[in-house]
Amino acid sequence: MADVTLRPVTDDNRAEVTALRVAPAQEEYVASVADSLADAERYPEAMPRHWAIYADETPVGFLMISDNVPPGDPGILGPYFLWRLLVDAEHQRRGYGRAALAALGGYLSTRPGATELLTSVHPGETGSPMGFYLRLGFQDTGADHEGERVLRLPL
Repeated sequence: MADVTLRPVTDDNRAEVTALRVAPAQEEYVASVADSLADAERYPEAMPRHWAIYADETPVGFLMISDNVPPGDPGILGPYFLWRLLVDAEHQRRGYGRAALAALGGYLSTRPGATELLTSVHPGETGSPMGFYLRLGFQDTGADHEGERVLRLPL
């Protein structure tokens, strides 16, 4: 498998990264990279941090978290929340999403108080990432947040 790394989104790679797209059946479950970057600007209180996912020298995806959100805002899950994970349709089923989450785990191991990673998903039959997250060890908390199921991964 290719070497998978997380790299900053910069002016040099922004066009390539924002061109990445999930499969059509996944579009209702996963926001685009452009929408994700806009959300990061719109909600600075969510402490967004994002990266392009690279397989060797090819951008194959995008990952964004809320990074050490202070407690007190019930609208923001945290302190560590997997806000977006997107692997381009042409690059799926090669282990890049799993490898990107492993790299994120390495990053989170350096962060204060990082004992769990939360995420939320829209359950669904076709295209929902719920099964992917459950296979990686995320646990369904039984809670809902803004119409999505909240999952947690102990770190």
